[in-house]
Amino acid sequence: MNSLAAKVRTALALGPSNLLRVFAYRAGVSLGTNPVHRLRASAPQGEFFAAWKGAASDLPASNAWRDAARYFGSWPVALGDAAPDWHRNPLNGARVAAPEREWWFIPDFDPALGDIKTVWEASRFDWVSAFAQQHRAGDAETLLRLNRWLCDWCTRNPPYRGPNWKCGQEASIRVLHLALVALLLDQVERPAAALTKLVELHLRRIEPTLGYAMAQDNNHGTSEAAALYVGGSWLVTQGSERGARWQRAGQRWLENRAARLIMPDGSFSQYSVNYHRIALDTLSLVEVWRRRLRLEVFSPRFGERARAATEWLYQLTDRGNGDAPNLGANDGARLIPLTDTDYRDHRPAVQLASVLFARQRAWTEAGTWDLPLHWLGIPLPEEVRAPQAARAFDDGGYALLRRGSTLAVLRYPRFRFRPGQSDALHLDLWRDGVNLLRDAGSYSYNAESEWLAYFPGTASHNTVQFDGRDQMPRIGRFLFGDWLEAENVEPLSEVDGEQHFGAGYRDREGARHHRRIALSDLHLWVEDRIGGFRRCAVLRWRLSPGAWRLDGDRVTDGRHALCVTASMSIVRIELVEGWESRYYLQKTPLPVLEVEVDQPGSIHTEYRFDV
Repeated sequence: MNSLAAKVRTALALGPSNLLRVFAYRAGVSLGTNPVHRLRASAPQGEFFAAWKGAASDLPASNAWRDAARYFGSWPVALGDAAPDWHRNPLNGARVAAPEREWWFIPDFDPALGDIKTVWEASRFDWVSAFAQQHRAGDAETLLRLNRWLCDWCTRNPPYRGPNWKCGQEASIRVLHLALVALLLDQVERPAAALTKLVELHLRRIEPTLGYAMAQDNNHGTSEAAALYVGGSWLVTQGSERGARWQRAGQRWLENRAARLIMPDGSFSQYSVNYHRIALDTLSLVEVWRRRLRLEVFSPRFGERARAATEWLYQLTDRGNGDAPNLGANDGARLIPLTDTDYRDHRPAVQLASVLFARQRAWTEAGTWDLPLHWLGIPLPEEVRAPQAARAFDDGGYALLRRGSTLAVLRYPRFRFRPGQSDALHLDLWRDGVNLLRDAGSYSYNAESEWLAYFPGTASHNTVQFDGRDQMPRIGRFLFGDWLEAENVEPLSEVDGEQHFGAGYRDREGARHHRRIALSDLHLWVEDRIGGFRRCAVLRWRLSPGAWRLDGDRVTDGRHALCVTASMSIVRIELVEGWESRYYLQKTPLPVLEVEVDQPGSIHTEYRFDV
């Protein structure tokens, strides 16, 4: 493998303009020429939000952040009445060294601190909307707590110093959450002076590094554009000329990002279910804000892409529990936390976006998924979306086969943007809301090298691994090279009560894999045709946790059974322990069936339901 050649090919795929933006950002920050070096301001103090003037709401308020927080939707962190330590990793007790430094001197990855996202979590301001809901429900004390915590944050995070000013997207999320509270407490048109100043401080931080955000071609760009649009238009209501500039820039980049990063079929550039939800929630909050201030309607293309993105997430979300395949990176983020539903429940996001962009309900019956609409005063329409169905999202590389309560999702390589995981031809299987064949998730962006290699790698997916390597060479922590291209894609079809789909690829080292799948009411059938490898190929099936036992070429948990046969000799077939991360920074074991061969040919798998 010529690593230099792979890097050159990957650089060209990323795009010269994006590389130039990244270079200019890093050089400017390093040399002191970027305008962020010249930002100076004092922290605001005083009352940020006034008391709710309406009647107490009878809507169920979120109980989050009362006595404990749940970091990344999973980790319980005890709280008192006092504000959190904004510079501490509560999962290991470590604190940021010298948090008074300018943010550009703080390293991205500090082994002594652990994952910096544990520090950023409390400073994303998820708690402000929870406190606002609790206050509107009649709890006067939570308003005092809300203002006290914001004052404490401003004191301990002076402008542009410390870890919580390091990332423009983190600053953007704070702006959007503050705007959400203003909507909840009806203080959009008459914000407190301290709140206005806090928003302006954040927009000044976001603007100088916007080019870097856009170069990422991910939700950094959508988040930061949204913050400029929302925050800028908010400041305009208070007579700010600078706010008008930020609003125009935010709207221009929102239009640009929607057209570029959301593909015509609704797939998002990051090839991730959770990051897709973040992007969709961002657009939803922008639309709620636009309507509140009666601002100019976005372009028809913006609306088309928002509707397509809504349809994509709707089709992948389980109706019964709101869960969805753990495809792609998953960092525990959630933008509009107005319910106490589980972090993995995508129904509130889908329902809100469906009503805003399609004027349709995704879920007919009333449920917790309606709460964001109720809290934001958005009426539910009568029209209901068409039922979920089998379909291919070819722009992003997803085929969904569906029979009743069974869903099979095949991931195949359509990499217009950089892939975050080496997961070509991964297959996810769901039945009655249970994930039977599973993706591993992400675990952490700052972990031991073993886990940084495992979770995004080929070995953590339901696919074939050749010669013990990933399908694409790893070039950086978040970057694979030599992006795969799909070959011999067979369109979705139905024959004699079975749905069929197929796709394949050939990697840079000559290994070939073509996968055909068929789904019926009784079973899932998979054919893997492989060749071009040197030593060995390993097919993995990552099973749902349970008491699986292996008997010859068959594994069963007493209810389901998976059988494997091959046209060549099977060198090894065994159950081993693998890992999955359904929530960020959490990893749990699960059984994995490994089937190893050393010759080209075909491997056939049958997963039978209710044996």
